[in-house]
Amino acid sequence: MKIFAYIYNDPARKTVTDLELDSFTIDKIYQDWRERNQLSQLIKDCQKEPPDCLLISHWQELGDSAAEIEEILDIFSALGVMVITTAQTDRKQPELVKLVSLIQDGQRRQRLRQGHARNRLKTLPPPGKAPYGYRRGKERYIIDRSTAPLVKDFVARFLLYGSLRGAVRYLEKKYGKKISVSTGRRWLTSPVYRGNLLYKGGDVIANTHMPIIDDEEAAQIDRLLKRNSKIPSRTASAPRSLAGLVICQQCQSGMTITRVTTHNRKREYLYLRPVNCSQSPKCSGIAYYEVLQETVERICQDLPQAVAKIQNPNSETIKDSLQAEINKKKEILAQLPILKEQDILDSETAALRSYKLRAEISQIQTKIAQLPPTNLPGIAKTVSLPQFWLDLSEAERRFYFREFIRRIEIVRQEAKQWQLKLVFIF
Repeated sequence: MKIFAYIYNDPARKTVTDLELDSFTIDKIYQDWRERNQLSQLIKDCQKEPPDCLLISHWQELGDSAAEIEEILDIFSALGVMVITTAQTDRKQPELVKLVSLIQDGQRRQRLRQGHARNRLKTLPPPGKAPYGYRRGKERYIIDRSTAPLVKDFVARFLLYGSLRGAVRYLEKKYGKKISVSTGRRWLTSPVYRGNLLYKGGDVIANTHMPIIDDEEAAQIDRLLKRNSKIPSRTASAPRSLAGLVICQQCQSGMTITRVTTHNRKREYLYLRPVNCSQSPKCSGIAYYEVLQETVERICQDLPQAVAKIQNPNSETIKDSLQAEINKKKEILAQLPILKEQDILDSETAALRSYKLRAEISQIQTKIAQLPPTNLPGIAKTVSLPQFWLDLSEAERRFYFREFIRRIEIVRQEAKQWQLKLVFIF
């Protein structure tokens, strides 16, 4: 039995035909990429010496419309060639009248995917409604001056206090704009608000429109969200700056803040007590403000030394190496129009190469953003001054504590004496 196979691929849609040929003995395979030149050659060969059957993956491989597919199938039918699809339940050639609706729906979806693929290569916004804070322009997202300030204020509030739920409540109270916590997190992490486009499949193309969140803010947001994910969720917006950070080294229990008042409630006392102490007798509570004062003193003493250890030449070398990769890819991008003018690359290949290079540049820029900030020594120098902490509110202290501290360990000694050990995030 003589069997031919025909495969059609469209590189713009990143699709490869899944023609299953393992169970067949194929005499000859014809394969096309975008243009169907090999299909014409297949018909010519069949006219000279027709095979018994032709294997294809889908009926849509034979043409871009129902009329084209019907014409091709009529040719094979006249030559006595049985066309079999490997992706259909019924592998015998169906009656076209019954398949016209199915084929037209498939072709419509295919045209949509091709249109989306072409727009993606041109780095145009993906289909759908523009994100809140933007509106759709002709070729890119445009900042909506009526809604973008709300997003900007939401981001600024989160950066100031480091509390996602607090920023959500602030947005509702000030502007009457109700959003869920998940929506707020999506605003903070979405590439669109950072001036990038995110396409189906996870490809990110950088610098496609005006950002609402700049690069420095984006890096700080990522650090804050990563930091908050490692502490109990309720303490991320707790009113006390030490909430969720302190543990007892002896019993390894987290410590909660308890409030004690006098009978007339004129005075208030705060204590840090272990939540689940396994010791006998149980570890005693410690005055909150004593731990707070000691924490500030330890930061002023230990933070500069911890920062000095991580600021080594390797971090600068890594950043320079990544930046060199970006510059190299930008040079290649600049050469693409020249290669196109010289007919070395056609328009489609040049657009596809440009798209891939810009996606790779975005990935490298993400790696650079995850490196420690270059101004960390300067920040540490400022934060290590005792005067810096004098006028800060509890919410502001909470922000700076969690920017640098992973946890605070209380090391107990004899006679109810104790000292602190700070574990920094780097």
